[in-house]
Amino acid sequence: MSNAAPTREVAQRVFAREFNDASYTFKESDDERAPLYLLLPTGARANRVFFVGTLTEKNDVGEDNEYWQGRIVDPTGTFFVYAGQYQPEAATALREIEPPAYVAVAGKPRTYETDDGSINVSIRPESITEVDVGIRDRWVVETAERTIDRLKTFDDEANEYASMAREHYDLPVENYRQAVATALESLDEIEAEDDGIEA
Repeated sequence: MSNAAPTREVAQRVFAREFNDASYTFKESDDERAPLYLLLPTGARANRVFFVGTLTEKNDVGEDNEYWQGRIVDPTGTFFVYAGQYQPEAATALREIEPPAYVAVAGKPRTYETDDGSINVSIRPESITEVDVGIRDRWVVETAERTIDRLKTFDDEANEYASMAREHYDLPVENYRQAVATALESLDEIEAEDDGIEA
């Protein structure tokens, strides 16, 4: 099977509140081509993420070449995406979509150290697509469900990523239960009970 093409990692659905708290990255093997994972504080690994939010502003921050920064807001916080010549489709989308607009983004998390030594996270987008409010609302509900699922297994001793999260993050996981509640409350006409979500 060694000659089989590597399969793409499933993109984790994650709210901005949790994504921005993540700062620890790791590989699961010494192979230089091994995927780099971001450890989510609720105890999951993310090589790719998928989110939907409002593109509120965009700027070409490149010097010699176009290098777009996008600011995308979900009900819990802000994602920052950066796309340049190596992400041509995403860069074109950022150039052409006029804020404010709902967008769906799939991409890879990237961490970088700031001058004061703290770790920030951003997304290198593979795709950015303009979407409607229905898709945004459905993403909020699905991401709430996925987050609650991760929280339910967070204290399970067999959950190795939750163990890593407890070791690397001194963060109360209640923060993310609160983020779920905030996100669901932001939906205008959705009743959480109808979806069977217990936050």
